[in-house]
Amino acid sequence: MMAPPNFDRLARLYRWMELFSFGPWLMMCRCAFLNECHHSRRALALGDGDGRFTCRLLRENPIIRIDAVDASPAMLRALSHRARPHNARVRTYQSDARSLQPANPPYDLIVTHFFLDCLSTQEVKALATVLSGAVSPDSVWIVSDFAIPASWFGRLVARPVVWTLYSVFGWLTGLQVRNLPDHHLALRQTGFQLEKHRNWLGGLLISEVWSAPRKPLKGCCSRSLQDVKRS
Repeated sequence: MMAPPNFDRLARLYRWMELFSFGPWLMMCRCAFLNECHHSRRALALGDGDGRFTCRLLRENPIIRIDAVDASPAMLRALSHRARPHNARVRTYQSDARSLQPANPPYDLIVTHFFLDCLSTQEVKALATVLSGAVSPDSVWIVSDFAIPASWFGRLVARPVVWTLYSVFGWLTGLQVRNLPDHHLALRQTGFQLEKHRNWLGGLLISEVWSAPRKPLKGCCSRSLQDVKRS
């Protein structure tokens, strides 16, 4: 298994880097299906960075409790600071999501915003297999990410943009992945079903809602995140 990327030194700059490069579009992408989360009670947020979405979700849903997982302790500190008025409803775990074993299932909400692009297709499938056994039957998985549409825009604009992002973050963080995973294939193969989809910026950005598998897959969730050092 490759070492996880190190986003620690970007924690304080991440918001400004995002605004400088994409303006408000990434946050709009994250919040496209926020209404799907208003009745959720227990959420698992993977790789939410500095926690802007987590903080907004806590503000808009007064009953939700969130387990936030990230490999970067600096990002988790930024998330905790941002969510400080609601910290009683957030637990943070420093962990590589590729070895994740959820601490407090079942979850009725999973959130991965601009996170799956740090994984390979096989790693997304392995993660989805674990999560399929940690969700309630009516749970949803909210995904936001980059995409390369099958069009002239995808070939001439989206592909060079994605290549540049991988190059920059590879240099800054040590991220070794260089291609977007086929998360559609990985999630479908593990029983999740795509319910809603929205494109942004000509298809460069996507927002999606996936429903949980009808029957949990076997053989996962054998070890709890309680065994992982909390941040």
